[in-house]
Amino acid sequence: MRRFWVASCLFAFLACGGGDGDSGGSSGAAAAAPLGNSSITGVISFAGSVPTNPAIDMAEEPDCAVKHSDGPTDPIVVVTDGKLANVFIRIVGGLPDGPYPEPSEAAAIDQNGCLYSPRVVGVMVGQTLEITNSDPLLHNIKAVPTENRGFNISQPRAGMTSPRTFNTPEIMIPLECNVHGWMNAYVGVVEHSYFATSAVDGSFTIGGLPAGTYQVAVWHETLGTQSGDVTVEADGSATLNFTFGG
Repeated sequence: MRRFWVASCLFAFLACGGGDGDSGGSSGAAAAAPLGNSSITGVISFAGSVPTNPAIDMAEEPDCAVKHSDGPTDPIVVVTDGKLANVFIRIVGGLPDGPYPEPSEAAAIDQNGCLYSPRVVGVMVGQTLEITNSDPLLHNIKAVPTENRGFNISQPRAGMTSPRTFNTPEIMIPLECNVHGWMNAYVGVVEHSYFATSAVDGSFTIGGLPAGTYQVAVWHETLGTQSGDVTVEADGSATLNFTFGG
């Protein structure tokens, strides 16, 4: 994975001769230091009967089907031991004014097994998102934002990577594939770097915070949104959990 300043230089090149045509992005200057040493941790749980994810017919794409030992399904609601993955978490209130620390690396999404992985990813405004095709067949990347500029590009070969950036905060930007209609992913674009996506075990951590009280919002593609408040002490950690379903 490239360091972020390398990705910023690459974006500057693409803005003149390619990319999504946006003119923003990082200047490549040294990133701001973390605002503090406190953190918010939590777990996203799911209560009740777990919905069955729809099966996907990959009979015409055997190179993808073979990557799914249990049969391919559309991972809309991913629950493991009562914990919910692919929930996007971000701070929406309580942060001091910037500048905010920039992520040290580009974000990444892989087209693998005719699915996007991860399904949900966050980027800071101007941060590079690298979208890679790991399948030996044609994929397409179609971004359908409402606030940012969209794009629709092809990646016909395995190993191809397309870097893109977004210049305006937006929750969320859908990614599609016109070749395989079941392929979906979501990109959360945030004005700062205080966001996370819940892991398979439902856990998340947002670090580098100063002491304070924060408003936190969480998003799932079909289960909706929630919010909550949490107070963290200097150099401390506070817990904020959410439960969907039920």
